[in-house]
Amino acid sequence: MSFGKRGSFGSAQEKPTIAPAARAVESAPVAAPRATPAPAPATRPPSPPAPEMQERRKSDSYYDTKSSIFSALIETIDLSQLAKLDIETAREEIRDIVGDIISLKAVVMSISEQEELLDDICNDVLGYGPLEPLLARDDIADIMVNGANATFIEVAGKMIKTGVRFRDNVQLMNICQRIVSQIGRRVDEASPICDARLPDGSRVNVIAPPLAIDGPTLTIRKFKKDKLTLPQLVKFGSITPEGATILEIIGRCRCNVLISGGTGSGKTTLLNCLTAYIEPTERIITCEDAAELQLQQPHVVRLETRPPNLEGEGQVTMRDLVKNCLRMRPERIIVGEVRGPEAFDLLQAMNTGHDGSMGTLHANTPREAISRIESMISMGGYTLPSKTVREMIVTSIDVIVQAARLRDGSRRITHITEVVGLEGDVVITQDLFVYDIIGEESDGRLIGRHRSTGIGRPKFWDRARYYGEEQRLAAALDASEAPTPAGAYT
Repeated sequence: MSFGKRGSFGSAQEKPTIAPAARAVESAPVAAPRATPAPAPATRPPSPPAPEMQERRKSDSYYDTKSSIFSALIETIDLSQLAKLDIETAREEIRDIVGDIISLKAVVMSISEQEELLDDICNDVLGYGPLEPLLARDDIADIMVNGANATFIEVAGKMIKTGVRFRDNVQLMNICQRIVSQIGRRVDEASPICDARLPDGSRVNVIAPPLAIDGPTLTIRKFKKDKLTLPQLVKFGSITPEGATILEIIGRCRCNVLISGGTGSGKTTLLNCLTAYIEPTERIITCEDAAELQLQQPHVVRLETRPPNLEGEGQVTMRDLVKNCLRMRPERIIVGEVRGPEAFDLLQAMNTGHDGSMGTLHANTPREAISRIESMISMGGYTLPSKTVREMIVTSIDVIVQAARLRDGSRRITHITEVVGLEGDVVITQDLFVYDIIGEESDGRLIGRHRSTGIGRPKFWDRARYYGEEQRLAAALDASEAPTPAGAYT
């Protein structure tokens, strides 16, 4: 095989092409391969350096070797032939060629180091490079890349720095472009901020230089491969069985629901859980900035906003999508995140026959959620009196579910709150279900319990009776009045 000549892929028959994201290979120039001296014939290896230096030298040597072999690989393979292969065949071809390069360059590596190098180079060419091992782990909630040399992950609510690093900022930027190009978006100096998603629905945000001073910054909110359900939230202690029953009834009897919470509190996960109780015969339309929701019903229409093009034209906002929903004969409208003037159109939809609509927004308490809705409506330029806006909120929203991420990293549903009515200019709410923190363990874990507030007949009682759920609702409210043993749901 000739390494200086393209087209030496050998048996490259016509096979199904791989995914577009896997075709992209980094086009930026790569440093020329470094000459690797022949191994010394000495039989005894040199004495190892101090432990704190050994890891650093091993890392630097590994990345130098990887850069050299990667450069030789790019000069060897025919990318047009590579694009015709399926993903598994392409990986095998690359592994074979890299193995030959290692032999010809007389690179001294252990079998485990060689396998690690082969996997890394395959990921660089066909996947997301150093991110692949992190994306494969199901225990990671967030991946945060702060430039080429600093990557953090969140596991069990705690932030951990990893040893993952990129060859340079050019490689990181190429991977960012590879991710966003899958959904027809771009990120560069002219458009340095981009929201995107991975094929599994994981949320991606990229902010590139010159806005990000220390190199491209990539944030991935990972979704579990197995989507969480309400029974699993009960198992994890986010809610009690009685609270989960109340949420299930709220989803079934077509209450209009807002899920409120801070960043990383689990709003989208909870929204996915509630949508599981929508009847399969209903027509659902979802509106999102980057499509994350994964509804299992057969009649779902998914809509996604679009940023402006290079000329600043062609933008489709969330408000445009919500307004268009009303012409698509929806039975339920679900807005992934309410963050602007579309709040007015969503309230209008909730109040004009689209019962059971849902959305999420950022707020720390149910009361703050109502204030934020008012602020968002005023952002749209509406000059409505404050009382009129609050009347709209009261007649449109039935329930606010508050999610929170506590200081020990755990996620809890802290409030299930009804919007009752309006007294004067004040919106009246009542809590059906709350979470109380009652202590802290020696390891820093918070001890708490969920409890009912004693409301025996919620405002949506008649709606629950219409759907035949009043007995289950009464039983859940009665059962949850008994105090939960301290620490049982932490």
